[in-house]
Amino acid sequence: MTERDAADDAAKGREGVLDASDRVQLAAARLQLLVEARHRIAIYQPALSDDVYGSTPELAELRRLATSGRGAEIRLILHAPEDALRDNHRLIALAQRLPSAVLVRTPQEDVDLAYASSYLLTDQGGYLFQPDARRADGRASLADRAAHAPLMQHFNEVWERSARATAWSPLDL
Repeated sequence: MTERDAADDAAKGREGVLDASDRVQLAAARLQLLVEARHRIAIYQPALSDDVYGSTPELAELRRLATSGRGAEIRLILHAPEDALRDNHRLIALAQRLPSAVLVRTPQEDVDLAYASSYLLTDQGGYLFQPDARRADGRASLADRAAHAPLMQHFNEVWERSARATAWSPLDL
């Protein structure tokens, strides 16, 4: 066994580290992070495809979070929320039913729109980070504040520069 193999085995054995090197592992890591979250999550997702935050178990956890009481908040940054609306993503119905808990914003600045990574951050210090949102490869942990903090700082900075996404707002008829 090489030093590299030993280091990889040690990393995999650390409590809280999640496998996220293919679509199945990414989905499992996403779900596990949603289950572990208590009241708040932040999601940066350039594009929202059907296989991301659209499964029945993921939606059940998102609903649980959105209705978890005082302080419940799901903040979502999407580059093109109208694309998810056109594709009738299942998360839209939850956002329309609970608009005070599911907040969606769209970046306005070119530097933010060029950001190709995606991530999920939980209020428990958990994260799932994909360097390229289009590729099924990333890293995740149930609780790693050192890796969580810079992502949360980035999220908050982009959130402040972003505009409320009105495309998902329910129509008052």
